[in-house]
Amino acid sequence: MSVDRRPLLVAVRNSPGSPLARLTGWFEGDGLEVSEVPGEALGDAAVDALVERVDGVVLLGGGLMPDDDGAAPWLPRERELAAWALARGIPLLGICLGAQLLAHVAGGRVVRSHGVPERGSCLVSPTTEAADDALFAGLREDFPVVQNHADQVVELPPGAVLLATSPVCRVQAFRVGATAWGVQFHPEATASRLGSWDEAALAQEGLDLGALRREAERVEPRATEVARLLAGRFADRVLGHR
Repeated sequence: MSVDRRPLLVAVRNSPGSPLARLTGWFEGDGLEVSEVPGEALGDAAVDALVERVDGVVLLGGGLMPDDDGAAPWLPRERELAAWALARGIPLLGICLGAQLLAHVAGGRVVRSHGVPERGSCLVSPTTEAADDALFAGLREDFPVVQNHADQVVELPPGAVLLATSPVCRVQAFRVGATAWGVQFHPEATASRLGSWDEAALAQEGLDLGALRREAERVEPRATEVARLLAGRFADRVLGHR
């Protein structure tokens, strides 16, 4: 292995509609080599070779439960990857489904279609425990994030630390151990992501896509500021692991 290579971050994409998006450029700008792989490629020799030298892992979103193995046969391998990273202290960031998968693997509980779905821009609140967290320190006020989920983490894994919450969804962000984080929201997504959403399906939930887009665009500067902060600090963890 070359000692002068950039630290490698592997991101697992669970849905074509939930890519790493703007996080790719941010992570690369922070000094990481980034490889985004589809979940179905887990287990391929080339991807296994990447994982063997990985310094950080991101698990992305998708309209699945963490154990929907029939719909997504790669999920057992993704769960193994999460457990492997946890056991070795490799920095891991789970986003939406990825956060739920992290919680599931570490002993928490995820429930399908629980509570009220969150769509578009929503406010979340940092907890007091966030003040000492490597990613969330300094976030003292509510901040806006893009959300798109109906399933929720309803019980955190043993020993996990709750870092952000909201009245609609208690577990918005958490940390497992010292090196793994889950966020229910989408720091990789800009307001433009909403342009790909199904307007008719949202209307059936009593939501207006146009109004959701306008609100997401209104708060985009602050949402981007927070997302960039979290991404940069996670990249620091990966660099530190290297």
